[in-house]
Amino acid sequence: MINQHSENLSNTQVEKVSEQSYKFSWFDWFCLWYPPGWLILFNRHWQHYHADPDGWNLLEYGLFLIPGGFYIAMLSRWLRLGCRSPRKETGEFEPNYQQVFSTEILSTIIKYYFRGELQQIDQLPQTGPMIVAMNHAGMCFPWDFITLAYLIGEARGTTVQTLANTALFEHPWMIWWLPPQWSQVLGGVRAELDDFEAAITQDRIILYAPEGVRGPIKGWKKRYQLQKFDVSFIKLSDRHHIPIVPVVCIGSESLHPWTVNLQKLQRLFKLPFLPLSPLMLLLMLFPSMGVWAMKTRLRYFIQPVKNDMSLNKGRAAIYQQAQQLRENLQIQINQLLS
Repeated sequence: MINQHSENLSNTQVEKVSEQSYKFSWFDWFCLWYPPGWLILFNRHWQHYHADPDGWNLLEYGLFLIPGGFYIAMLSRWLRLGCRSPRKETGEFEPNYQQVFSTEILSTIIKYYFRGELQQIDQLPQTGPMIVAMNHAGMCFPWDFITLAYLIGEARGTTVQTLANTALFEHPWMIWWLPPQWSQVLGGVRAELDDFEAAITQDRIILYAPEGVRGPIKGWKKRYQLQKFDVSFIKLSDRHHIPIVPVVCIGSESLHPWTVNLQKLQRLFKLPFLPLSPLMLLLMLFPSMGVWAMKTRLRYFIQPVKNDMSLNKGRAAIYQQAQQLRENLQIQINQLLS
């Protein structure tokens, strides 16, 4: 459950600092168009609005940009912190920071790099909470979710939160890449039932991937083939009387193309997926590119709202309805691709 007092305090701090909004320097513009620099943009923007004593410094940012330099930067930071990892902290959702981050950083990336488009917008409810269920893929940083959250936020003028794998919050690699609070502050919700339900009760828009990690890990050979749907979102929709808005995303499979998932290494490193593709050589030379993805066109097609998915039926009926929704979305995907 979000601590309302902490949220208001954090938002007040952002409002005060936002009087001096983040201004792009030549270095930031360079980072925007140089793939290893996206991680620098995210961290520099955070440091503009938040105290981050354990964060990266300017010298280390410069090392990000040369082959293998990230490893030297990480060693430098580790020594600077007294041979320890960055502190693990828990943050609360800050709608105001989500807004300034979207306006000052995401808007350019989404509009000109991923060319995000929200179509059939007349089918998007204009008021109230909802669960937005989308096919999730790409085997990379969740740009298909982030782009949809941005576009819906722009269309509805409201905040949107995304259900995210727990690795995005607590994996050691993420703690080194980004500030420990980054995902929570920007609206990420841990993919656990209690956290999901708590977010639902806040009357917000929640983005959800019914396939779970089965979507990204299916690999390039099975692109645009929907995997088995979980049923938790249908149960929560029925319990709290919240509509489900199905959305079809076209273009997400090209965020990290030609991939296969290395399951043994994935389990060894405790990652939700570990893709093998020609891009992996670049990622080994420039680990900061972990938040980058291939340039593509992300199109989102909003489907008719589902208001009565389960009607308090038994588990078998709920499962059947989830699979029926999957089949309907698969038909839409096939038609859009053809």
